[in-house]
Amino acid sequence: MKCTNKRMALHHRIVAGLLSLLMIIGITGCGIDDYSVPYGSDGAPTVNGNIGYSGSRADAFSKNLCVYEGDVLGDGSLDMTQCESAVLFDVNNSEVIYSKNAFEQLYPASITKIMTALVAIKHGDMDQVLTATEAVIINEAGAQLAGIKVGDTMTLHQALIIMLLYSANDVSMLIADNLGGGDYNKFVDMMNEEAKSLGATGTHFMNPHGLSNPEHYTTAYDLYLIFNECIKYEEFVEIISMSTFDTTYKNAYGQDVNLSVKNTNGYISGTQSAPANATVIGGKTGTTSAAGHCLVILSKDINGAPFISVVLKSASTDSLYDNMNSLLENL
Repeated sequence: MKCTNKRMALHHRIVAGLLSLLMIIGITGCGIDDYSVPYGSDGAPTVNGNIGYSGSRADAFSKNLCVYEGDVLGDGSLDMTQCESAVLFDVNNSEVIYSKNAFEQLYPASITKIMTALVAIKHGDMDQVLTATEAVIINEAGAQLAGIKVGDTMTLHQALIIMLLYSANDVSMLIADNLGGGDYNKFVDMMNEEAKSLGATGTHFMNPHGLSNPEHYTTAYDLYLIFNECIKYEEFVEIISMSTFDTTYKNAYGQDVNLSVKNTNGYISGTQSAPANATVIGGKTGTTSAAGHCLVILSKDINGAPFISVVLKSASTDSLYDNMNSLLENL
């Protein structure tokens, strides 16, 4: 009996030990798949101590996304010296084709408006009528404006088209002010929350239009994440592919105001030509003295496969499209 009791006691200790081990595994999340991502002091994922995204440590986040470490410069034959940052991603295969300074924080200028559009599409109604308040008054020299005035009204759908095609900063404020419940800062908070949810940890917005602010910045990789989410919405893709837009809205007295705008994207407006192997579907431009000349686009190769490319801080309009064409030639 003593021998039996000892064996039983040993058996119980072994079982208890195994159960404790299983509980520890369950609590710590250990298992076959590792979904952990190391984070730096600023909240950005790190790779070997540097801000970046590691494909081996971000399985959950990286599913169906391009995730990688450092620059991918190919054979080095691509001359991208006229821009600060550039990326080209194969959307379907989640493949990085080219990357230069993808995680460098830069001013996005009006490319900011893709996030404004994304939040508006997700939280607004296309038929919702927006009313302009004093929030639409922008006095910054050189700012692109549609000329809307206090009391003017238009639908969210009209506003999105004007904002994305013509890059109208006053219309960006119209959208943010109305969807923010009369406080555009609340809308900007929504933009920052959306960026976090997409993993765009190198991004921080201070306004809905992209006029320069020291605390308003993003990265080429984060713009890929944001734009990749945008193109999931049919309304967004339809808008960015439009070359022109003619519309009528109401002023404060109920009178009709006619407005015609042209897409600032040279590929869509017809002032720029893409390489023969690429078809540009649409995108968003951005230009300020601080940000330089910027562009993000959705394009397709000869087989119809989608690609996202970003060029930031190009020296001029000509070099911007030269840089983008260099990327598109690699489709």
